[in-house]
Amino acid sequence: MEGCRWSTPVAPEVIDQALTGKWQAVLTPNKPVPESWLPDLKNLDLLCLACGGGQQVPVFAAAGAKVTSFDNSDVQLEKDQLVADRHDLSITTLQGDMADLSELEDACFELIFHPVSNVFAPDVLPIWKECFRVLKPGGSLLSGFMNPSFFLFDHERGESTGELVIKYPLPYSDLDSLPEDKLSDQIEANLSLEYSHSLEDQIGGQTRAGFLIADLYEDTWDDESTALNPYMPTFMATRAMKLSS
Repeated sequence: MEGCRWSTPVAPEVIDQALTGKWQAVLTPNKPVPESWLPDLKNLDLLCLACGGGQQVPVFAAAGAKVTSFDNSDVQLEKDQLVADRHDLSITTLQGDMADLSELEDACFELIFHPVSNVFAPDVLPIWKECFRVLKPGGSLLSGFMNPSFFLFDHERGESTGELVIKYPLPYSDLDSLPEDKLSDQIEANLSLEYSHSLEDQIGGQTRAGFLIADLYEDTWDDESTALNPYMPTFMATRAMKLSS
């Protein structure tokens, strides 16, 4: 969405700093990815999966990676290309569904960077399987996702009153959980539909796809975004490894 934090390209000075080796990346709203999770990016084959918007992709390219940005939104991809062109950076952009990477060959990337976005996917299990397929042995999948407990609550009421009221059973789906009028309004406004996913599918799904979970951290949202912030982290991120045989 225009004006959204995740759709606002980075400032030129961010790219300038990345060109000198000074940069950070986020999988979740606030906490930077640990340096220990990130390999040397020089000439690294890197897939940025569903994270277009002119932010992470051009930063990684400026840091020296060979970046492919794969996103379902042509607008988000255009922002990646805009920033790349502005700074004379080389990137590849591909439009498609994160659960279908059939355009990409087996074992062609050394790192996959997948910030919080599978909240827009009805099923996460195909995403993990495809990521495992396109990742080289010894490579890493870095993923951010929402704690499914977030979707239990009536967030409109929380924002207006500060009260946390459980409203929805899990798994949550806009298609099944929203009243018909709200769902119609969301579809007419061309807003993405959201889905919760169990930790069994988020974490266990990665291990069943073949990954080894090497590390995990949690993160909070901004205070104005949810009344849950004082009580629990609403995001988490995992580092998953595809071991060499």
